Amino acid sequence: MIKLVSEKVIRFQNKNKDLDQLAQQISKRLQSEGYKTQYANHFLGRVVQAQKSGILRDIITADRAFTILITGDPNDFGVHIGIGKWVQNLAVVAVETILLSVLFLAVDVPEMLWTRHIEGEIAKEITQIVG
Repeated sequence: MIKLVSEKVIRFQNKNKDLDQLAQQISKRLQSEGYKTQYANHFLGRVVQAQKSGILRDIITADRAFTILITGDPNDFGVHIGIGKWVQNLAVVAVETILLSVLFLAVDVPEMLWTRHIEGEIAKEITQIVG
């Protein structure tokens, strides 16, 4: 996977967490905060995308979303959080295409600062969900 500056990775060990259930919990938590979400389960991991909607957002960055990739197994897994391209119908897109081209995008400096702040908030929530 391509490692970009805008990507945050959290590693969890010895948590015995059902990763499908974790992805669904993350998706529900983000929905409760006003995000539109979508979820897909691929052989390399679980992908959750979350996008805040609004008039200004729709005009400026309609294709941007937070992308969360959960990889590994229940006792040793990683959660990758970054800004990515909103993929229409995430469930039918080939995972190789997602991982190599649109999962995490490089962003300019002002957007990176905002992204870091939001990534930090999402990371805290995921850590709370994992326990």
